[in-house]
Amino acid sequence: MVFRRCVTSLPETPGTPRPRRAWRAGGLALALCLASGVVAASPTVEVVAQGLQNPWGLAFIGEGRMLVTERPGRLRVVQPDGTIGPPVAGLPAIDVAGQGGLLDVITDRDFARNRTIYFCYSEPAGSRGSGNSTALAAARLSDDASRLEGLKVLFSQRPKVVSRAHFGCRIVDAGSDTLYLTLGDRYSRMDDAQTLDNHLGKIVRLHKDGSVPADNPFVKRSGALPEIWSYGHRNLQGAALGPDGRLWTIEHGPQGGDELNQPEAGKNYGWPVITYGENYGGGAIGAGITSKSGMEQPVHYWVPSIAPSGMAFVSSSRYGKDWQGNLLVGSLKFGYVARLQLAKGKVAQEDKLLPDLKQRVRDVRQGPDGFIYLLTDASRGQLLRLLP
Repeated sequence: MVFRRCVTSLPETPGTPRPRRAWRAGGLALALCLASGVVAASPTVEVVAQGLQNPWGLAFIGEGRMLVTERPGRLRVVQPDGTIGPPVAGLPAIDVAGQGGLLDVITDRDFARNRTIYFCYSEPAGSRGSGNSTALAAARLSDDASRLEGLKVLFSQRPKVVSRAHFGCRIVDAGSDTLYLTLGDRYSRMDDAQTLDNHLGKIVRLHKDGSVPADNPFVKRSGALPEIWSYGHRNLQGAALGPDGRLWTIEHGPQGGDELNQPEAGKNYGWPVITYGENYGGGAIGAGITSKSGMEQPVHYWVPSIAPSGMAFVSSSRYGKDWQGNLLVGSLKFGYVARLQLAKGKVAQEDKLLPDLKQRVRDVRQGPDGFIYLLTDASRGQLLRLLP
């Protein structure tokens, strides 16, 4: 029998006993947690699976099963009972170093019919030279989910850079046969985020076969790469469609200045010319300004940095009406989930969920069952389910 742990998120206060934990069988209801005497003011977490090595991305493939990427270069199927399968065969060559490796994964909107998945990773230059860059690939997951078939690389970020950092790498299926892919500035090349002759610090928009949509904003601009959707980004590690169907993203600032944005076609989001962050160790970046004509302001920003990664909008009724339309964002630095309540395109209120979790939250997803799932970034990372 598989057992999972319900852990309350009530904060500890002086003189108050630590909240009790209740172990429960995987198929039982939350009632056992409540019967243990624990009453949580915010959601509890259930451990679905553990022992994943630095998990990064999560996708749902039906019948309660999930695909999870491990940054060291493995793709695994997690069964409903938490059993972690062997690595799925058929991945391309991956440059695993620093922040690089196998990163995000999503399923096609028509996965039930075509079994297509999309994933992004750090692609080595190989015989073409030195360095690496973020790449996006598509493949069919075999009927038994043991291997990838018909692998096709849809996009490779240019140029290749000798760097172990800032790959970005979140994928969004935008419908209408299009995908968004977020791309980091590769850390050492931050000034390239302001020029359109490269893919560094950009969001790109592609058709699902890798071709460029004719209505992309820079298709007809000389010297600009046609895949580019928006630019002036630093290291985008979260992306999702909002309730209005528009793209939302989060990105890491340097030291302060993490941003929540609604990237629009052709717009410049300022990095590194404007930022609410500063150099590591202190000191202004560039001119030390936070606004400039022709550059977009973030919807919301964090000072100090929370190191955001993974985001999901709540459409489910599992957590009550107050949660519907909320945005959940994982914090790597502080190990909690930020709940953002939005009104008229702005953040009206921010709350910290699971403040006692103290694990690096790498990904946040809403499952087809309406529950919210988290991945924690550790050498023995966990797949967690939020219970209301």
